Amino acid sequence: MSRVAKNPVAIPAGVEVKLEAGAITVKGPNGTLSQALCADVEVKVENNAVTFAAKSAAKQSRSMSGTLRALVNNMVTGASKGFERKLNLVGVGYRAQAQGDALNLTLGFSHPVVHKMPAGVQVTTPTQTEIVLKSADKQRLGQVAAEIRAYRAPEPYKGKGVRYSDEVVTIKETKKK
Repeated sequence: MSRVAKNPVAIPAGVEVKLEAGAITVKGPNGTLSQALCADVEVKVENNAVTFAAKSAAKQSRSMSGTLRALVNNMVTGASKGFERKLNLVGVGYRAQAQGDALNLTLGFSHPVVHKMPAGVQVTTPTQTEIVLKSADKQRLGQVAAEIRAYRAPEPYKGKGVRYSDEVVTIKETKKK
């Protein structure tokens, strides 16, 4: 059995978990999240905890029990506390500005880049070179951060570009004659 699935997911105060036909819904102060259930996994909600067990000894069933447990744990954490991702802009003239549900980026192109935020993701720019993304959905937050980073990924010679705040960019040595 998956070692991840053996640990139950604790439900904090203020978070409500519902099991419906083929789906699990987590409702909390930061929003409502839903996830489709796998037919190979048995899910139970009892004593302020969600438990997961594989219905059979098949590898697919065991692996999906751990995966589903991790997804539900992220949903509970997101609904109660939320997730945050920080990006930094490194480069002369690189700027970011949040305007409502859009992020305006100046990244050295001949045109400004406007990234529209999906529902459930909030963006703020404390400084012109710092972007803070917040969401209850960890998957959507990571996808949006990756899309913003992809506009101008950090290059290896000067380190210019959009990078995660905890990302380490190894700078290459320039070619010698």
